[in-house]
Amino acid sequence: MADEERTAEKVVATNRKARHDYTVLDTLEAGLALKGTEVKSLRQASVNLTEGYAQIRGGEVWLLGVHISPYKHGNIANIDPVRERKLLLHKKEIRRLISRTSEKGLTLIPLKIYFKENLAKVILGVCRGKRQYDRRTEIAKREADRNIRRMMRR
Repeated sequence: MADEERTAEKVVATNRKARHDYTVLDTLEAGLALKGTEVKSLRQASVNLTEGYAQIRGGEVWLLGVHISPYKHGNIANIDPVRERKLLLHKKEIRRLISRTSEKGLTLIPLKIYFKENLAKVILGVCRGKRQYDRRTEIAKREADRNIRRMMRR
């Protein structure tokens, strides 16, 4: 029972808009390097992923645009809410990401932040942006499936 609690994931935030705006081609789990009171803010789920993206610079992966609100009970040591945060990955994984994102139109988007065994993790998605007509066809298909299921029940 204690082992199950340790391996359980506590989801802090999900980026639902990313699945609407992008087609997710591949996902990857990365550690998140945090400072000071950022961990306490994450545990309170005061994070916003909607504007977030990741960038590869100098052989390292950085998470940008993710807003982690300052800890309410913190002091002057609170960190800038939108600072760049380093993602912890193996070199092999970084090389794979570099080769994938070098393709035209692919970007790295954070899909979910969660705690796994008391470590902050982020799921990165290698994504391609959807066009407006892609979204419309997806909505039309979903509505058609819903209508078919409704008719089958009758």
